[in-house]
Amino acid sequence: MALKRSHFATALTEVSIGETVTVCGWVQGYRDHGGVVFIDLRDGSGLVQLVFDPSVEASVCEPASRLRNEYVIAAQGQLSQRSAENTNSKLPTGHLELKVHQLEVLNVAKTPPFEIDDNLNVDESLRLKYRYLDLRRPALQQRIKMRHKITQTIRSFLSNEGFYEIETPMMTKTTPEGARDYLVPSRVHPGQFYALPQSPQIFKQILMVSGMERYFQIARCFRDEDLRADRQPEFTQLDLEMSFVEEADVLAVNERMVKHLFKEVLNVDIPTPLPIMSYDEAMERYGSDKPDTRFGLEFIDFTEIMKGVGFNAFASVAQEGGAIKGIRLPGASAQMSRHELDQLRNNSIKYGGKGLVWFNYKAEGLSSPVAKFFNETELASIQAQAGAETGDVVIMMADSLKITHDVLGRLRLDLGKRFDLIDKNQWNVLWVNKFPMFEWDEQRQRWQAQHHPFTSPLPEHLEMLQSAPEKVRTQAYDLVLNGVELASGSIRIHQRDMQAKMFEALNISAEEAQEKFGFMLGAFEYGAPPHGGIGIGLDRLVMMMAQQDTIREVIAFPKTQAASCLMTEAPGYADAEQMAELHLRCTAPPRATTQANSPSAASVAPAAAEA
Repeated sequence: MALKRSHFATALTEVSIGETVTVCGWVQGYRDHGGVVFIDLRDGSGLVQLVFDPSVEASVCEPASRLRNEYVIAAQGQLSQRSAENTNSKLPTGHLELKVHQLEVLNVAKTPPFEIDDNLNVDESLRLKYRYLDLRRPALQQRIKMRHKITQTIRSFLSNEGFYEIETPMMTKTTPEGARDYLVPSRVHPGQFYALPQSPQIFKQILMVSGMERYFQIARCFRDEDLRADRQPEFTQLDLEMSFVEEADVLAVNERMVKHLFKEVLNVDIPTPLPIMSYDEAMERYGSDKPDTRFGLEFIDFTEIMKGVGFNAFASVAQEGGAIKGIRLPGASAQMSRHELDQLRNNSIKYGGKGLVWFNYKAEGLSSPVAKFFNETELASIQAQAGAETGDVVIMMADSLKITHDVLGRLRLDLGKRFDLIDKNQWNVLWVNKFPMFEWDEQRQRWQAQHHPFTSPLPEHLEMLQSAPEKVRTQAYDLVLNGVELASGSIRIHQRDMQAKMFEALNISAEEAQEKFGFMLGAFEYGAPPHGGIGIGLDRLVMMMAQQDTIREVIAFPKTQAASCLMTEAPGYADAEQMAELHLRCTAPPRATTQANSPSAASVAPAAAEA
């Protein structure tokens, strides 16, 4: 480069008017006004206008006329004030322009497959294939920069709180429970595999046994599971652990961090202490363990009053231990057609229920497809229980408690959007705690840990580990923001005999426990302190703070929902030589490939592999 940058675009101010400055960047736009060429130059900070005027320097005008979008250039000239009528108030540099007297073309560019513009309307798969172009868009760059600021703010805060950032291994041992592991075959240990960490759970507990007391890490984690908008096969987690603490201590330090983070990054004040809601309360009121509390539409329980009604479809469910719950929609009578009400019933079936009923309290009287099955007293009881008034609609469904909560919870979110009840500029942060210790695995017909097997139960529930596992609640807690789970943590088991009881409740034999977790159980015998911690999904946190709908918008190089990278075309096939080195044999026939891709001119497309 003959020309060396002196200023970033947005660093140019009135102070530098009249000075000779040099800027570097990409051509964002080109305009020729009667021989005077105007170029919008884009760099990592923003835009500045370049002017190539024959009356200033004729020699640069001809090469300037050949510039096209995304050419990489360096330009030197005198910074000038734009005339009032040509000022662009939307840009920080909209009142300035650089009158160029020297131009250097650093690289040319093909015509991009899409415009480098924040308002582009292009298929996401094309954006991901050309991610290096997509990342040039200012809005996406700002989100990546916001992620950097969030990460640095977290690091600074936790360092000031006495935490130490410690790395843990990326290749470890596969363990039971949780999601599927990503396995890495070992070349030097034939037939054996490492697992990529689903989280640093075991190692951070070992660090507490080691006396580090306060640990954190911006940790890369890997889970081979079905993907969603807020889930990737590889993701980043803020991981932290503390010794000699109870639940309130872990919550307090994280509340201070959240408050500090939102103030520093968004200038938003989060009131603390944060509300705390038990799992059971959250499910009873919202049908979700990550409730969006920005709007109402809380559940109404009709189970008791339905036990003696004449409508057998509800009475039988109530009498057999199921649940009948509903939602009152204030003023919805005039806003919802019969078709919409029927569509709610269809949606409830789509979400896994058996359907729902509705009661429309019109000015001229009650309208409901099931009203004829209730007498006047029963209908009055329903209206009183719902607190329904003229103009309201009440929807109601009957099923098992789990299905009722799940289906009605999803309908609640749909209705919140339908009636525009959700303030997108509101930040509702809360804790949900006292989660169930176990959940029933229908496929394997056994109890499994809902959180993980190192979570400590509530002390008063220890006696129910074997006799009533479904009733055991834990010292576990989730951080929820606007209906999204941001973090999950717990107070851990720190005594070997207590951990052995937990493995027994999970039907993990002593032999299996020793094989999988022997080193950890052994560590507990050497003075493990009480400890607890949390893992915060950094991708989700940035997604929420940037007000995006998917974590792919805040990750530089994300995977698709099919767990592939469209830019690099990963995953790919391994060639026969690589497979042999790893002591793997595939049951699928070899897949021909080009000689350039493989020394053996053949690669293996494994349907399944054997060590």
